[in-house]
Amino acid sequence: MTKGVVVGGSGYWPWARRPAILSPRLSRRAADLIEDPENDLHFSVASIWETAIKFGLGRPDFHADPRVLRPGLIAAGFREIPVTAGHALTVLDLPRLHSDPFDRMLVAQARNEGLVLLTSDRLLDGYPGDIRRV
Repeated sequence: MTKGVVVGGSGYWPWARRPAILSPRLSRRAADLIEDPENDLHFSVASIWETAIKFGLGRPDFHADPRVLRPGLIAAGFREIPVTAGHALTVLDLPRLHSDPFDRMLVAQARNEGLVLLTSDRLLDGYPGDIRRV
């Protein structure tokens, strides 16, 4: 059964369907979902935006240049999810469990688009929807 999966956050980049370039920070469970050819993989513009901000600030934990990351994800078969007004309005319906606006947007997008959200952030565990901490 095909599932839509949105890979959340910016900490796992870069990803692709080839195990040789999967991040060592990626759990086996997450890698299995990403590598499964039955799953449709997505990434959010919000994650690219967050990466651009942190990369631009020169943070040492953000080595992925978003100008390289985005085309790499597209070439690897990921579909881009834009941020829409509908997604932004869904954020209003979310409980205040987490203050990170990018993570809250990912939850809203996954919820609106009917996608599974993969994340390593345990603060997202209490949100509604199919959120899998990996």
